[in-house]
Amino acid sequence: MGNNNIKTALVTGAASGLGFELALLLAKDGYHLVLIDIDSAKLEAAKSNILKEYPTQIIVMVKDLSVINIAQEIYDDLNTLNIDVIINNAGFGLFGTFYETDWERGSQMLHLHILTTTHLIKLILPGMVERGSGKILNLSSLAAFQPGPLMALYYASKAYILSFSEAISNELKGTGVTVTALCPGPTKTAFQSTVSEDTAENKIAFNMACAKEVALYGYKAMQKGKVIAIPGVFNKFLSFLPRVLTRNRTTKIVRKIQDKNRDC
Repeated sequence: MGNNNIKTALVTGAASGLGFELALLLAKDGYHLVLIDIDSAKLEAAKSNILKEYPTQIIVMVKDLSVINIAQEIYDDLNTLNIDVIINNAGFGLFGTFYETDWERGSQMLHLHILTTTHLIKLILPGMVERGSGKILNLSSLAAFQPGPLMALYYASKAYILSFSEAISNELKGTGVTVTALCPGPTKTAFQSTVSEDTAENKIAFNMACAKEVALYGYKAMQKGKVIAIPGVFNKFLSFLPRVLTRNRTTKIVRKIQDKNRDC
């Protein structure tokens, strides 16, 4: 990966779903790849599948992104490699009332969504600014726009990602570095297997998007430097609702949806 004319992209959660689809799009555009995931078998399969389609160079890193200071470990492993694109895609959900859910699992999710995402950007961003170019895509969610009873930590962590992305995007104006928050609604990915099968994400089929389509939408938004990317007209409408309804009202609506689908 020493050719200065070829850019390198880092993708977390790259073994399947949105991460894999985004990695494919990057490879198609000639990027070299650093693919990170906790699942070594799926990660190697993803690498193999990408190389069947596109002759690029790929580094795989098997890492548990919920571990404290894992971002520093990744940065050290990069060994001065310049990263031109960061895609923070890795994530999972946790369903249930906050007082009943497992704290260890909740803590892991917060470390992954918030601390690892933030720290990884903190370490790589200065090099981007120094070079005067770079793109960052952070996976937020439609969940970021309102509180989410029965998935309180997940919704709150996605709200952090959205707010953080918007703030640093503003700070980076004029530097050549852009930040995009991708905020999809329910999407057919491995996410569903990491959350209770009774959640709304697993039950609502009418608004379930295809990972390939969501990835392409987010990828194009990142390349254009768009700050917030919400795929789908219906999702855009849903993201707007909290602006016209009270937060108390939107919170009650989300709770009713979660309860209804839990009882199905």
